[in-house]
Formats: sequence, C-alpha cells, structure tokens
Amino acid sequence: MTESIANDSKKQKDKLDPMLIKVSIILVFGTLAPLLDSTMVNVAIKTIAGELKSTVSVIQWVITGYVLAMAIAVPISGWAINRLGGKRLYEFSLAMFLAGSILSSLSWNIGTLIGFRLLQGIGAGLLMPTMTNMLVQISGGRNIGHMASIVSLPMLLAPILGPVLGGIIVNSLGWRWIFYVNIPVTIIALLLAFWGIPADSPAKEKQPLDIAGILLLSPAFALLIYGIAQTASHDGLNSSAVLVPVLTGLIMMAVFAFYALHTRISPVLDLHLFKSGNFSATSFLLFMSGIITNGGMLLLPLFYQQVRGESVLYAGLMLIPQGVGMLLTRTQMGKLTDRIGARPIVMVSLIITAVGTVPFVFADSATNGILLAVALLIRGAGLGGVFIPLMVSAYVGLNGEQIPHASIATRILQTIGGAFGSAVFATIVEHQLASRSAAGIHNAAGAYNYAFGWSAGFTVAAVIPALFLAVYKQSEA
Repeated sequence: MTESIANDSKKQKDKLDPMLIKVSIILVFGTLAPLLDSTMVNVAIKTIAGELKSTVSVIQWVITGYVLAMAIAVPISGWAINRLGGKRLYEFSLAMFLAGSILSSLSWNIGTLIGFRLLQGIGAGLLMPTMTNMLVQISGGRNIGHMASIVSLPMLLAPILGPVLGGIIVNSLGWRWIFYVNIPVTIIALLLAFWGIPADSPAKEKQPLDIAGILLLSPAFALLIYGIAQTASHDGLNSSAVLVPVLTGLIMMAVFAFYALHTRISPVLDLHLFKSGNFSATSFLLFMSGIITNGGMLLLPLFYQQVRGESVLYAGLMLIPQGVGMLLTRTQMGKLTDRIGARPIVMVSLIITAVGTVPFVFADSATNGILLAVALLIRGAGLGGVFIPLMVSAYVGLNGEQIPHASIATRILQTIGGAFGSAVFATIVEHQLASRSAAGIHNAAGAYNYAFGWSAGFTVAAVIPALFLAVYKQSEA
C-alpha cells in the first residue's frame, strides 16, 4: 500500500502541470518566426542580391548583421529580465522582431535591409534566452527534460522546414514575403503571450548593465568582420580599408580584456572562466562550430543555384537531407554524452562533418545529385552531434556562481562564430570569383570548391581543441 502511494506520488511529480504545458507551447510558437526566418533568408540570398544589385560580400551582411545583433542582445537579456520581468521582455522582444520584419519587407536598397535586419536580430537575440529563463522560473526547475523536448522541437525542425518554406515562398511570391509571413505569426504570438503567460514581477535587486563592456566588445567583433569582408574587394590584407578596421577591432578587444579583468561589476563576458582549460577548449569549439554551420548554410544554397542552376525552390529541397541528418543524431546526443562524455562524440562528429563536406570540394554541375544528397545527410549527422555535447562540456568543473556567466559566454561565442562564418566564406567565394574572372576563367564551381575546401579544413582543425575537452562521465546514481 505504501509503495503504491509512493509510486502514485512519483507519477504525480513527473506529470507536467497543464499550465506549464500551455506556457511552453505559447513560448515555442513565439520562436517559430525567428528560427525559420534565418534559414529562409539563406535560401533567398541570391534572389535578394540580384534584385538589390549587390555582391556576395555585401549581401552576406543581411545574415551577418542579423547574427551579430543577436550576439549583442544575449548578454542584455539577463539584465532586461531583471529590470522588466520575463513576460514583458518576451512581449517586447516579439514586438521588436515584428517591427524589424515589417521594415525589412519594405526595404528599398541593400543598406536599409541590413539596417532593419539588425533590429530583427536584436529582437530574436532577446527572445531565445528569455524563453529559456521563463520556463525555468515557471517550472521551479522541475521537469526540465520534459520541457526541453517540447522547446527543442522547432529548433530541430527549422533546418528541414526553413529552406523548403523559403524556397516555396521566394519562388511563388518573391523574397519580401519571407518577412511578410513573420507578421501574422508574430502578432498571434503576442496575443497568445498576453492571454496565456502569467505575469511576473521584476527583481527587487537591480542588476547593473555592463554598458562599457558592450560598447567595447560589440564594435570590436563588427570591425573585425567588416575588415575580413573588405579583403574581397581590396585584394588581400595590404590595404588600409582592411588593416584599419581589423587593427582597431583587435585593439578594442585588448582594451575590453583589461577592463573585464578589473571591473567591479559583472562583465558582459567573464574572462575569468577561461582559466579552465576545458571551458577554453569548449568555447573555441563553439566558435568554430558557428563558423562551420553558418558558413555552410550560406554556401550550400548559393552552390545549388549558381553552380547547379537550380531554382530557389529546388535549392531549398536539396538541403532537406542535411536537416534530416541533424535531426537523426541530435535527438540522441544528450543521453550519449551522459554515458561516454563529450570528447569522443565531438571528435567523431567533426570527422563525420568533414567527410560530408569533402564531396562538395570536387562537385560541379554534372556531379550526381544523389551522391550530394547522401553527403549532406552525412554532414548534417555530424553537425547534429557537435552542439549538445559541447553545451554539456561547457559547465564541467564550474561552480554554481559561474554557470550563468558560462551560459551567456557560450551563447555569445557560438553566435559570433556564426557571424564570422558567413563573412569569411562570402569573402572567399567573391575573391575567387573575381580572381577567376580576371584570369578569363568563368568557372563558379571552382570558386565554391575552394570555399568548401576551407570549410572542410576548418572542421578538421577543430578536432585539435576537441582533444583538450575534459574526460567527463556522469556518475551512475
């Protein structure tokens, strides 16, 4: 009898509160537009560049600017929740993303589109960590695993559905509709949040915002990326247009490092975390994973459209195998990491990603489509095995006070890596296209082969820091 009561009590604890399920679904619905938006825009890049008369190195700022704005917003989110409360910040984030979507749809040139995408990126950057914090607060820290399975669903489906939806929309209606479709989705999300999310109060103890740190670090990253992008149009590093922004960015990063190690308030990026060799290795790998993932998401749709001659719709369809591969492996990574630790999983996953990338180093318009689809499936399976083990590894050996700072740092570094990835590979492609054109070689395939070679190289190089991940195995209870 006692055992039966205990079992009933355990089942009751394991059962999700209906209110929590409702709030989880509302919050997840609100993230649909930002998650799908980024993958849809990647597919539309060639079309947008053509209509707005832009080059690859300039048009990549539509992606890079968005990702950079997200990275800037991540550390602000913790301070904003402290000041405004979760519900109000969530609604504000949605409203900002909505405003950015409306303005992006009305863009009249490439400069205005990039500017309005920054607004969108800030809204998206505030939205994702706010959602996570709200779920933890509302649940009281219980049933996190159940909630994670609900919350992660759109993140798993976005790489599959985003390119296809983007292809259908651009092919049928035009690229502006990628932003138009965000409008009803975001308005519905706002109404659901107003109606279904319980109100909360701001914290009594006000948390200071590291304004000085943000004003140093954010422009530093932007200047470095801008300098990299300039190499395509100024033929390498021997130009003031390249050297000035790069050197200025490096100086600002050095000033930030000195400031962050001596400030009395909590810095936007806590450099003391890097005393841990495991955290340093994990952070570098998260940065590299951002480069590998976002760089590929920029290159692949352009490759299928410019080299293979596919329409935007078919380019989106061609990317489905990569999303399926990510879905197949990512769902199992949490349990596997608990059993054998992050190091072997990350190393094997990186090698698999490289293997899936290599066929594109040699691919052209005549390469068998099935072979490329299989390669993308393999590449996606590798990418799916990298992120979750690294997120688990990031917290190994840290104390309770360091964990919130580690969470912010890992988000920033992966997001910044994504921005670097888009900029680096766009620059490589444009430089190669310009060089080949000057030499009288009209071969777009060769330019993309070269870029994919760099992508495979970055992936293999990432195996080296993976060797320094802590050997970690969760103790069996």
